[in-house]
Amino acid sequence: MPSFPRRLRVTGHVEIEFMSQVKDETPDMPAAPPQAGRRLHPLPIRVMHWINAIVMLVMITSGWGIYDDDVIIRGLHFSPFWRLGDWAAWSLNWHFAGMWFLGINGLIYLIYGFASGRLREKLLPIRPSDVVRTVIDTLHFKIAHEDITVYNAVQKLLYIVVILAGISQVVTGLAIWKPVQFSGLVWLFGGFQTARVLHFAGMAVIVGFLVVHVALALLVPRTLWAMVTGGPHLAVRSRIRKGHAQRGHAT
Repeated sequence: MPSFPRRLRVTGHVEIEFMSQVKDETPDMPAAPPQAGRRLHPLPIRVMHWINAIVMLVMITSGWGIYDDDVIIRGLHFSPFWRLGDWAAWSLNWHFAGMWFLGINGLIYLIYGFASGRLREKLLPIRPSDVVRTVIDTLHFKIAHEDITVYNAVQKLLYIVVILAGISQVVTGLAIWKPVQFSGLVWLFGGFQTARVLHFAGMAVIVGFLVVHVALALLVPRTLWAMVTGGPHLAVRSRIRKGHAQRGHAT
């Protein structure tokens, strides 16, 4: 009977030592290779992008037809080649038709962008120093874009500006369309004619964005093709390694 406790102690000692050796000799788990995740441009983004591209062309060219009927800047007219609609009434019909598609599509895009976190992920943060550096590189024709999954500072800024311009177009457009029903908006903008000027200025901002956007897409064709096919799959690191690390700390 007296030898039994000693045997337990010996056995316990050996067992503890053995488990210690097993723990020390266990190799670290290798990092899991990257796995294919969602595409750079998911299907909803691609569908909304191309709907928006078509609708914006309709809105801009029909808007030019409306503008020519009552010009804002004396001497500035748009050629019939660039106008949608033979005269103002037809241009208005096209404009009103496109308005609904633009408003609904834009609203869905914003809801999707905020709900999925895409807008925050792609457009923030923006640092002034990065904007200056990117502008300087662009002026020196250093516009190589090896990683199309990341927007540079100027791209982020342009996307934010055009989103704000789009929202402004909707609001000023409502004031012009229904000045009596939306008299508060008309008053806020300083009058009907001022709302027209702001609407025209917003159009100019969007056209400027489209010129730069299309030019960059032609200079880096992979970005255009990515908006058709969805682009590359974004790498997703497996959580297996993280789970093992947490269990290791607990041990």
